[in-house]
Amino acid sequence: MSELDSQTAYWDSVAATKTFTHPLHQPWLEPVGRDAAVLDYGCGYGRTVDALARQGFHDLSGVDTSPGMIARARALRPAVRFDVLAAPPALDRPDASVDLVVLFAVLTCVPDGGAQRRLIGEVGRVLRPGGLLYVSDLLLQDDARNQERYARFAELHGTHGVFETSDGAVCRHHTEEWLSSLLAAFEAVGSRRITVATMNGHAATGMQFLVRKALG
Repeated sequence: MSELDSQTAYWDSVAATKTFTHPLHQPWLEPVGRDAAVLDYGCGYGRTVDALARQGFHDLSGVDTSPGMIARARALRPAVRFDVLAAPPALDRPDASVDLVVLFAVLTCVPDGGAQRRLIGEVGRVLRPGGLLYVSDLLLQDDARNQERYARFAELHGTHGVFETSDGAVCRHHTEEWLSSLLAAFEAVGSRRITVATMNGHAATGMQFLVRKALG
C-alpha cells in the first residue's frame, strides 16, 4: 500500500479525538457462533471490537496501520489482541483462519482502487471457506458540499469521489456498483443503506454488505 493509502501520520495525529459511528446490524450477527474467530481490519480505536465483545463474541482481534489508534484500542480492551499492520494490507494470519472479518469505514481511507482490491484479496485469503466479510462504507453523496469537493480534487487524485478533508485526510466515497465489484468473488448474503455521521460530524449515506467466501 502506498503512503496515501495508509496515511499513518494523519491517523496517529487524530487517534485520541476521532469518533467512528458505523453501526453493527444485529440480525446479520445472530447466526454467527459467539466462539467465531473475528478480525476487525482497520479497527481504529477498537469501537467495533468493543461492540462485538458486548454481544458475546470472545475470539476477537483487531489490526490497524496507526500505532496511535492501536494504543487507544489496547487501553479500551486490554484483553483483546490488537496489532499494528507493518506492511498493509498483509496480515500476519494463516490462510483460512478467520470466521468473520469486519471492514468498517476502511475503504474510504484507501483512495486507490488497486489498493482496495489487494486489501479485499488479503481479507479473502484469511477467511475460512464459508466465512463472512462484513463491509460498511460511504457512498458518493449528492449534496453541494461534497459535489464541489469531488470536482475540485478529481483532477489532482484522478478518481471522482476522492477528496481531501479540512484536517488533512485523503478519503474516497464510492458508487454502490464499485463496492459491489470489489466483493464480486464472494457470495452475497445481504446489503443495506445506512445514514451515519462522518468522523467530522456530517450526516452521510453509507452502504453495508454481508458476503460469504465460497465453500469450494
